[in-house]
This record gives sequence, C-alpha cells and structure tokens, in this order.
Amino acid sequence: MSDFWLYALLLAGIIVLALAFYAGKLLKQVAQQKAQQKKTQIAQQQALNKHDKKIFDSVLLITRAMQQEQCEFDEGCWRLSVLLSSLKTLTELPAKFPGIFGLYDAIKDLAILDGRKTLTKKERMREDYQRMTALNKMHDEIVTDLGELYQFTTEQLSRLTTPA
Repeated sequence: MSDFWLYALLLAGIIVLALAFYAGKLLKQVAQQKAQQKKTQIAQQQALNKHDKKIFDSVLLITRAMQQEQCEFDEGCWRLSVLLSSLKTLTELPAKFPGIFGLYDAIKDLAILDGRKTLTKKERMREDYQRMTALNKMHDEIVTDLGELYQFTTEQLSRLTTPA
C-alpha cells in the first residue's frame, strides 16, 4: 500500500474518532440538560404544592369555622373564594362549589371596611339587605358546599403531604 492511502486512512480514522468524541460530548450535554430540566420541574411542582398546601390549610380552618358558626357565611365565602381562586394546581372550583362562589359573586361589589364607613345609612341598609337576601337564597347550597369542600380539602391535603 502506498504511503498516501495509509495517511488517508489514518486521517479518516482520526476524523471519525474526533467526530465520535464530539458526538459523545453533545449527548452528555443533552443528558445533563434533561436532568436539569427534570430537577427544575420537580422543584417547581414542589413549590406549587407547598403554596397549595398553605392555601388548603387556611381553607380547612375557615370551612370548620363556618360549619361551627364561628364565622359569618358572607365573610367566609368571600375568604374561601379568594383563597380557592389563588390555587396553582387546580382550576374550575367555582363549578364544583357554586354556593360559595355564588354568594361571593353576589356580595363582592358591596362596600367593606373604610368604604362601608363612607356610605350613608340608607346605602348601608340597602347593601345589608342585598347581602342578607343573597345569603338567605344560597344558605342551603352553601351548607352543602361546606361539607363537600371539607372533604375535598382533606383529600387534597393528604395528596399533597403523601410522597409520590
């Protein structure tokens, strides 16, 4: 064999080895990126779960207080609606608990705290009447929702605290 072909084969072998080394290096980088993405996704899910656990703990507390009549239904529904709407891992809860969200929708535009103090006596009475009418209309539905929400919340808390 001539020296030319020997050098050509040697050069081709070196090129193949260099390309194989480069391909191996790229495959290792891809594997590292996938592992990092997986780690990031797990961390994000854990952060979402931690947030939702905190929300569910508060929901459970308010639900119990409402069931034991330690919290007014209008205030409780307001707080529950805001808390449940802030959940990161669940949606479509207004359809699941229509009584709670229905009362919130009925009273959310009424004045509270300092805004209520600026109302005239007639306006306050009108808003109180609106609030009481909405509460009376939805009372039974809210009581049913509270039982279902308590069960739902305890299930979600056990899901969030049980390792996957």
